[in-house]
Amino acid sequence: MSFFPEHDAYALLIEAGILPPRHAIFTSSASDLPFASAEPIVLKGLGDELWHKSELGCVRFLPFDPDRLAYEAAAMRERVEANHHPWLAALVCERIAIQRSRDLPSEGFVSLSHTEAGWVILCGFGGLQADALAELAPPCRWPVNVVTPDQALAEFERHLLGRTWLGRLRDTHPLTTLEDLREFFEALWQLARLCDARGLSLLELNPIALDAAGCPRPLDAVGRFAAAPAPRLAPPVEFLPALRRPRRIALAGVSSQPGGVGRTILENLQRYGLPFGDLLLIKAVPDSATFLGLPCVPDVTALRDAPVDLLILALPAPAAANVLTTLIEQGGGATCVALVAGGIGDGADTAGLGQKLQKLLHDTRAAGRWTPAVLGPNFLGHWSPAVSLDTSFIPTDKLAPAAPTGGELTLLSQSGAFLLCRRSRQPALRFGLGIALGNQMDVAMADVLAALALEANPGPVACYAEGFGPGHLTTFAKAAAQLHERGGRVILHRAGRTEAGQAAGGSHTGAMAGNLELERGLLERCGVRFTFTIADFDAALTWLGAHPRLVKGSVALLTNAGFESVNGSDLFGEALPAATLSTEAREALQRVLDQHELSGLVSPRLPLDLTPMAGESAFLDCAKILLQECAVLVVGLVPFTKRLNTDTACEARAFAEQLASLGRAADKPIAIAIDAGPAYKNYRAAFGATGLPTFDRIESALLGLRVL
Repeated sequence: MSFFPEHDAYALLIEAGILPPRHAIFTSSASDLPFASAEPIVLKGLGDELWHKSELGCVRFLPFDPDRLAYEAAAMRERVEANHHPWLAALVCERIAIQRSRDLPSEGFVSLSHTEAGWVILCGFGGLQADALAELAPPCRWPVNVVTPDQALAEFERHLLGRTWLGRLRDTHPLTTLEDLREFFEALWQLARLCDARGLSLLELNPIALDAAGCPRPLDAVGRFAAAPAPRLAPPVEFLPALRRPRRIALAGVSSQPGGVGRTILENLQRYGLPFGDLLLIKAVPDSATFLGLPCVPDVTALRDAPVDLLILALPAPAAANVLTTLIEQGGGATCVALVAGGIGDGADTAGLGQKLQKLLHDTRAAGRWTPAVLGPNFLGHWSPAVSLDTSFIPTDKLAPAAPTGGELTLLSQSGAFLLCRRSRQPALRFGLGIALGNQMDVAMADVLAALALEANPGPVACYAEGFGPGHLTTFAKAAAQLHERGGRVILHRAGRTEAGQAAGGSHTGAMAGNLELERGLLERCGVRFTFTIADFDAALTWLGAHPRLVKGSVALLTNAGFESVNGSDLFGEALPAATLSTEAREALQRVLDQHELSGLVSPRLPLDLTPMAGESAFLDCAKILLQECAVLVVGLVPFTKRLNTDTACEARAFAEQLASLGRAADKPIAIAIDAGPAYKNYRAAFGATGLPTFDRIESALLGLRVL
């Protein structure tokens, strides 16, 4: 039986330190029941999978009377069995005298459920109108692994039910105390541990009322068992160094015809500059040990005694599956294997290749035998710009090589096309590692994040996900929390937020959509910042590429256009604090405005609108003052005024270098926004070339900051 009935649930509550009603099972005799004659009791008829007893008339409020109990219990049994629920028992409970608020509902509910995020506790209004009340005051949601009872209690105090119970609404009185609630919350966390130990997947306490002493008392409790899923065995974290800077690479699927997938991957790999012999081709070439000037081995058996860090299989799905199977069965040959082809574990996999490979990987790891880390299927490639590593099948004439300087930012994407579009839009973006993960049959985004969290000085990570597979969410959350604690940042664009989006995601990646509210609640607690538009994601990338260690603080806005000052001010708030000027700074600005003959046009206040009458020197002098008053300075340059030198790249570059120098001297970020058309493309590029994060709108710069 998967159903966990009320009398068993009550026993579990008592073990956790939660007090249910005094109760006993009624059999043919009532002489041994712990109730006095005529004592108010509640009789309940229990049936297997009967979650709502009152709907079948199986909840009756009676005085304790053995003869009447026998009659009512028999009638309940008939109704339960007539509705196809096997009869379990008649349960007699004390009728607790509960406290009620005069004008507000005061019954609560708690559910404990085992999810992809581990055990999660929901707490809100209960009773028969719980669904309607949830629209007014949505329940609190607490992942047990990342929220403590004290943190949960602090949130509950702000919830409408908590304020009702604690008498913190107008013309109400307290029904309980913080100390009573603290004991109850601590018991709930203990209850979650007990549920896990018993193999439960769900336990619902509804309603919960406060007795005369203010103690929370569950008046009903039911649950469910669930078969425990097989634990996910993640690849060892050693795969990440092999991806960052592989010392030996093997590639299968190269033909003599230019333009093919394998041939293009080879052309990109040749820029990596491995010594001769460390870039191998898996290809049977009659009477020759080379192909296209590179050494060949006929198959992966040659790799067992001379393993590679990375084996790329640019082969059709069945052939790739066979090669991977051979590699695993021989017990060695490659730290990482990349499956370029689709048709493995997705909608096109009619032969069940993905299921077979996943079982093989799991069984081999579970047995403690050597197992490679497998990327893909639909692995589009990865990039490590600082060493000119590119394993993609995208020709160079379609996507320029990444900025060779590299950076601290890591880009992770479930969709290869998404990552390519970001790179194409921001060719100068400085990032250290980018991976288009594909279908994540083995190595998942969560595994990469977990490996990054163990590095000596982890930088920011920007992720695009369309869903989390089984076991991925918990790993992702733990790794994000670890990165957050060590000063790293994780931003996430979670696509598939609607039913249509989830269906579209599943159609091309096999993504598994989860409970989005749960995902968001869990990940935000772990420090993950979400973007709701790709434009916001791009803006955040621009900031992190230039300033990976960006620290939250006040923002000052310096422009030469009134509309930028006004629209920029609309975006300031709690998530984006506006800088303020000290008296000394205001006086210094006034002197600068006088010096540049702007005092009759410009007021020394923030946002500072210098008007089109200001030239580069006025911007520089004002920026120097503002950098002492803020954490971040955003400079808007509407370039149509004659006072700005936009005609030659040399003049623009000189101005950009001076601004960048001010930022370095103050050790504070400066961003540039140039809201203009294609005629000013080179002007904008001059600022980007100095390393200043450059945007096409003030709004984009500020929205990117607000994400971070």
